[in-house]
Amino acid sequence: MDLSIILVNINERGFLRQCLRGIERAHVKLDYEVLVVDNGSHDGSVEMLKENFPSIPLIASPTNEGLSVAFNKAVRATQGKYILYINYDIAIFEGVLEKLVHYIDANPKIGILAPKLLNPDKSVQTSCYRFQSPIIPVLRRTPLGKFPRAQRYLRQYLMLDWNHDTVNTVDWILGAAMLIRRTALEQVGGMDERFFLYYEDTDLCRQMWEHGWQVVYYAPAQLIHFHQRTSAASPGLVSIFKWHTRIHIMSGFKYFLKYYRQPLPNRPHANP
Repeated sequence: MDLSIILVNINERGFLRQCLRGIERAHVKLDYEVLVVDNGSHDGSVEMLKENFPSIPLIASPTNEGLSVAFNKAVRATQGKYILYINYDIAIFEGVLEKLVHYIDANPKIGILAPKLLNPDKSVQTSCYRFQSPIIPVLRRTPLGKFPRAQRYLRQYLMLDWNHDTVNTVDWILGAAMLIRRTALEQVGGMDERFFLYYEDTDLCRQMWEHGWQVVYYAPAQLIHFHQRTSAASPGLVSIFKWHTRIHIMSGFKYFLKYYRQPLPNRPHANP
């Protein structure tokens, strides 16, 4: 089988239905499968899936076990040569998945291939980044980020100095849409289940580089992402009281502790 498409859902019935309908309308010309993991939804998502998509395999967890646990469960239950993990708020277009699979198939050094993400208004969405130091989350969440020097750091981290219409290796990519080579994923051991939510994508990309695999941003393939940035919905210290923000901060601590005093992996930034 060429491709396994994995979605992890929690209480997003409408987005999930729209995404699955989009996959159907894309008429994907690959040997592929779709699997959904539901992490304890209470909005009728499971019932909607059983009624509207009875042929799609479903892993229904009674509680929210976290994104990494759900993803690893789905990987073990699928068999595609490549794994496409997408958020439920991604819109799929005809021909895009074939383009991604053909490119990674032709470039055996790539462990993760990421499409170019667009906002609903078709503007470019920031979805590839340089590895961050602990100061970056502080600058992004506090007024310190408004100072000119901080703005330079943030622009570099967000790769705003780079042409997003090209194909190139990058440090890491947003986990909203990523095509993963199964053999590479098996080599790195899957997603680190210590990350309940957030930083699991940063960590997975770093592990790919650590094991000699490339992470590549592929602009010719484009998807729409209805990005919500839940953890950043409230500004400043007010956001500390939000559940998503607390999880984001905890995951950040885990990430920086995991790589404390470890050098960054070798990652030559040249066209693959």
